[in-house]
Amino acid sequence: MRARNAVWWLVLLVATVFYAVPMLAMARFAFQRIPVIKLSWGNVFDKWTAAPLVDSLRNPDFHRAGLLSLGLAVATAALTVLLLVPTMTFAHLRSPRMRRFIELSSVLPFVVPAIALVIGFAAAFRDTAPIFVRSSFGMVPLLVITALPFTHRTIENGLSSLDLRTLADASRSLGAGWNRTIWTVIAPNIRGSIATASFLALTVVLGEFTIASLLLKNTLPLYLAYAQGQNPQGAFAVGLSLTALSAVFIALANRFGGTRPGSRQQR
Repeated sequence: MRARNAVWWLVLLVATVFYAVPMLAMARFAFQRIPVIKLSWGNVFDKWTAAPLVDSLRNPDFHRAGLLSLGLAVATAALTVLLLVPTMTFAHLRSPRMRRFIELSSVLPFVVPAIALVIGFAAAFRDTAPIFVRSSFGMVPLLVITALPFTHRTIENGLSSLDLRTLADASRSLGAGWNRTIWTVIAPNIRGSIATASFLALTVVLGEFTIASLLLKNTLPLYLAYAQGQNPQGAFAVGLSLTALSAVFIALANRFGGTRPGSRQQR
């Protein structure tokens, strides 16, 4: 037992170092006023400043890109929840075959590259519905698909932890329709999963570069790519801050997102 614990602690230490060292190097480049060639362990605590981050936050181009990415993130998270929760609930209750089909479809974004997705999207809608290609929010369906492997698994875990049939039958026996059953009975019991899926969708949108680049939409990742040529320290400072903010949001969703599965049923 002690040997097994030692192995787990070793794995945790190696993983921590693997992620922490690049983040520290990135933070030093972004927030220290020292030439890169002179960075060393002897001056780790010297000349730290938030000026590069402040300069980037004051840039009007950052404001436009940030607002667009934020709007896309909210729209993507909302559409994800509106599509997945009813569909997956119905699949759990009525159609195991449909559940397997959704499971298979959710991993397709790992197989189909984003460039192929964008080319197919543009070819399909350029003539029939050009507003989807011209509008920045036409990216939302593509972003929902890109985030699907993460959001689907989160909501699937939440639904699997419930006795869905008992909840649905009890709600229906009291006169509730399907919409009311899903949004007032089932959704509150998986609100932790919904919150986590929403924050995962937000994280995917904040980091998605390929789709925005191919469709020529000036989102935050595209702004950061261009800003590296003008203000590399500021671009890295914003990127590091977004990484930390995403981690905090996901941690808060897991911590405060909901009650333990089954706690409502036990009351």
